[in-house]
Amino acid sequence: MADDKNPDEVTPEEQALADEWAAALDESGDDASQDDIDAMLAQNDAQPRMPMEEFNAPAKMLEDGFDPSDSPNLDVILDISVTISMEVGNTDITIRNLLQLNQGSVVELDRLAGEPLDVKVNGTLIAHGEVVVVNEKFGIRLTDVISPTERIKKLR
Repeated sequence: MADDKNPDEVTPEEQALADEWAAALDESGDDASQDDIDAMLAQNDAQPRMPMEEFNAPAKMLEDGFDPSDSPNLDVILDISVTISMEVGNTDITIRNLLQLNQGSVVELDRLAGEPLDVKVNGTLIAHGEVVVVNEKFGIRLTDVISPTERIKKLR
């Protein structure tokens, strides 16, 4: 389909870009002709564009067995703080019922007792786990970790 396009035909995107250039040149006070605008568009089209598959390189590298810990640039991000949360379950309630909650109220969740918890980092699911007690403090034992490739796919 794209091969049937007439090379002399102006697409709506190209026309919009030409109109933007014309408006910008009018604001600057320069006398711009259509030839000037066409020259600017041709110059813009002459610049090479990165193929879309290049943007998928991180996912491809992970699929090919790339180990991000081998990268020296990884040190730059190791000290960035992220929020990790464990989700027991959730439910939807009305604001009326929310305002009626008080000490001793019970909220029914969408999970069964004993079902694994979701472990999320900045809101993105990365693992499932179960609650454990360590030195009288709650903890979570990871039972299933989502692969890096799957995590990247979910971000798209």
